[in-house]
Amino acid sequence: MKMPFAHMRTVAATTILAVLLPVLAACGGTPQPAANPTASLPTAAVATAGTAPTTAPTTAPSAAPTDAPAPTAAPNEPVVEPGKPIKFNDLNFGIVNHLYYTDRERVLILDQTAGFDWVRQQVVWKDVEGPNPGDYAWGELDQIVNDVAAKNFKLLVNIVQSPTFYNETNGLPQDPVSMGNLVEAMVKRYGKKIAAYEIWNEQNLAHENGGQVTEADAGHYVDILVESYNRIKALDPSIIVLAGAPSSSGVNDPAIAVSDENYYRAMYRYKDGIIKSHFDAQGVHPGGSANPPRTMWPDNPSNADGWTTDPTFYFRHVENVRKFMVEEGVGDHQIWITEFGWATENDTPGYEFGKQVSFDQQGEYIADAIQMSYDKYRYDDGTPWLGNMFLWNMNFAVIWAQNNPPNPLNEQASFGILNPDYSPRAAFYRVQSLLPKLKKDQGR
Repeated sequence: MKMPFAHMRTVAATTILAVLLPVLAACGGTPQPAANPTASLPTAAVATAGTAPTTAPTTAPSAAPTDAPAPTAAPNEPVVEPGKPIKFNDLNFGIVNHLYYTDRERVLILDQTAGFDWVRQQVVWKDVEGPNPGDYAWGELDQIVNDVAAKNFKLLVNIVQSPTFYNETNGLPQDPVSMGNLVEAMVKRYGKKIAAYEIWNEQNLAHENGGQVTEADAGHYVDILVESYNRIKALDPSIIVLAGAPSSSGVNDPAIAVSDENYYRAMYRYKDGIIKSHFDAQGVHPGGSANPPRTMWPDNPSNADGWTTDPTFYFRHVENVRKFMVEEGVGDHQIWITEFGWATENDTPGYEFGKQVSFDQQGEYIADAIQMSYDKYRYDDGTPWLGNMFLWNMNFAVIWAQNNPPNPLNEQASFGILNPDYSPRAAFYRVQSLLPKLKKDQGR
């Protein structure tokens, strides 16, 4: 959800491993032995280092309704045809979690209670591989994958941040083969427990690409995606491969970002469109700011205070991305929204728009975005061109509240649908009420 205009996310991808090692047992089970004990264990790109809490909650939140629905049936199965992108016949629903060194059982139960089908977890590559190339320390990731599978979720993994021996600034790896080696190792280790891979995150942002970014980098990204796709599909053609989601941005500045439109088009045109046969779906991160989901610049602008005069500030910017894809000859591929949501009050510079969104409004906007996407984003034959949508996020307010110093008003926390004490916000209940109805309409 990094939108580098007036409100680009300022939180760098940093780790909390050092402070959370003392509470592994309390927070989510004991990790399996690492393949290389000298390498760093995976961490999450959410909070700055600090002192971990001495205990972690182990029970479900008291605020959860007592009549919550039981876990729903398995999500729609994808349509797999040789030589064609994998598609879903109806919309799936996912949630972005932070599952490293936390009370995973509690978070996953809440995911079930809310009615989600899928879980998205970001994996920091530089914390998985090292100190030498090919030395993998899976650590906590083993537990995450197994725990997600045990709750019958489909898992989407998003890979970011190369080790320094592949890129000194931890941006995209210089050699695409290195990413291929990683995903091949992951498929061999986890099989179908990881149902989908999203290759990188918001790669049109300079800070996600090592500090600088140009349109030419889109071609290099495609080379990486092609290599990853080929390595994954050689092992299991049913695993879904996503082209990473550019950030919704109208900025063209090498130190900040390439506009998402320019980046999408550069990806699709590179090497005469080689990407067309090397991805299943396009990841998208539509904006939102303080704008209701059905508004759009310039035809139906929001009356919010600021962040209204560019289409990238709006959730419906996903419609523009769809237009880009059709125009560039990849319209037969579905879109997956891998992050969407609305910030509430926070203290992060650039995210002041969140002060205009109450918890009730957050819930209203999220529910309306889901309903509109379900109703509207379909091909002429009624099947969806939007295959999946992941709400950003479930439990980042909990993680930030445990930071030292704690900061429950960080922007990442403000997008969450839980309070720092795990109690649900209004958005949680709105989602919990809506998703079973949509699934019933789907016949599941």
